[in-house]
Amino acid sequence: MSKEVKILKTKDRILLEALNLFSKDGYEGVSIKQIADAVGIKDSSLYKHYTSKKEIYESILVKMKEDMGELGMRLHLPDIEDQKYVQKYGELTVETLTDITKQAFLFYLKDEIASKCRRMLIIEQYRNPDAGTLYQKIFLEDSIKYLTLIFRSLINARILKQSDPELIALYYYTPIYYLLARYDAYPEKEEEALSYIDRHVQEFYRLYHKS
Repeated sequence: MSKEVKILKTKDRILLEALNLFSKDGYEGVSIKQIADAVGIKDSSLYKHYTSKKEIYESILVKMKEDMGELGMRLHLPDIEDQKYVQKYGELTVETLTDITKQAFLFYLKDEIASKCRRMLIIEQYRNPDAGTLYQKIFLEDSIKYLTLIFRSLINARILKQSDPELIALYYYTPIYYLLARYDAYPEKEEEALSYIDRHVQEFYRLYHKS
């Protein structure tokens, strides 16, 4: 039993050390030997847990997807297939929406997996078209599509003022994306970033929410 726990722990360490290296030098810039050295094991020992560097990379992406799903559940982000969210989101106060936005922002800025995976994809998008497509999908396309669907429903329910839902989504998301880029190298300045989010959400409410 203890042997099984040790193996799982080593596998997790390999994933984390590989991600740390990938987030600095990109996937192509890191070798299996560098990963093994960072973990403190031999190359041959690493291959007992992962068959290739590509498998490590794919496992990182799976882990990030799982963590993103857990974040959504923790923040009670709405399932757009469930129309009950319209009423729930219509009842959100500016304080509650600010808190949700801040938690999501800090997840992508500071979470051990999410922040480094985001940096890895930023680096790798210029070398690997698939990485570029994935980065665009996660951090741009899917985010805007998701918000557009939510805002369209809230507009139809007369909770938000009549506006173009996609433009509202862009208005809401773009400053958050900008703050991630701006404070990526300065996560210790999170309070400064969060103060911008406070102001942003308050202005969003003022412009679009029906009082």
